[in-house]
Amino acid sequence: MENNSTSKIFNNIQKNRKGFSRVWHASKYSWSGIKDAWLEPAFRLEVILFVISLPLAQLIGRSMMEKLLLISCIWFLMIVEVINSAIESAIDRVGLQYHELSRKAKDLGSASVLMTIIFCLIIWSCLIYKNFI
Repeated sequence: MENNSTSKIFNNIQKNRKGFSRVWHASKYSWSGIKDAWLEPAFRLEVILFVISLPLAQLIGRSMMEKLLLISCIWFLMIVEVINSAIESAIDRVGLQYHELSRKAKDLGSASVLMTIIFCLIIWSCLIYKNFI
């Protein structure tokens, strides 16, 4: 196999699309990703948490900005979980055998989820304390 810029291993037809066609197909790929995320138990749990947080944010937040902050930090957690799942899928695609760099990548992704959970707990705790204690 040649190693120059003219040889292509994978032809991404999405790169050739323009305008609405590109947006339409990109949206379909995004929805496919959301369906894949739904298959992850951690993501489903975070969606349930998000649904529960919607009415709670209305009760806890006094201003629109506080409500938005409470809801958006849970939304951010779901985004980080999707990125973590993408990292894990890519690592598993490379191989299931142990490799130190694979461990590191997965652990860093997991750490980002943990840090986001702690961030959410801090935000929710501070606003509950501020508004009710």
